[in-house]
Amino acid sequence: MSKEQKYNRWIVILSVAIPVVVAILFGVNLRDLGYDVKPLTFLPPIYATINGLTAVLLIAAVVAIKNGQQKVHETLVKICIGCSAAFLLMYVAYHMTAESTPFGGEGTIRYIYFFILISHILLSIVVIPFVLITFVRGLSGDFLRHRKLAKYTFPLWLYVAVTGVVVYLMISPYYGS
Repeated sequence: MSKEQKYNRWIVILSVAIPVVVAILFGVNLRDLGYDVKPLTFLPPIYATINGLTAVLLIAAVVAIKNGQQKVHETLVKICIGCSAAFLLMYVAYHMTAESTPFGGEGTIRYIYFFILISHILLSIVVIPFVLITFVRGLSGDFLRHRKLAKYTFPLWLYVAVTGVVVYLMISPYYGS
């Protein structure tokens, strides 16, 4: 059994479990359940910054590999995965302790916001197995298949990271309203 095959079960489990658990926890507000927790309202600018950092590091990872810096590329991708995990934990923590902020924009900007938000959410789910499979192929030394899949993984992941920042910037004027 190849290294990649050993990880396939975990890739499937994580690709299903992460969106399901996030969806469930997104609907759980600890304050509504009677827990006396302070809303973690300081988190959105932090996790938006992490999304921005992920985007920059993804671009740097591509530049590194194009310049033959395989170890730098691998390290940057590992940091990106860590950033994505940190984002996810903070995002869930925020939504478990604070009320959701409705978008207050009207007219065309409202449609643009919801298009970006919905595409961001859907692609953030789709990108999970792409990232995991691409990562495992790289670690296992299957560079041909890694490169073929990375052509799709990179733009998807970059879109999710960038639109995370855009969504934050668009909704941030309505926090606390």
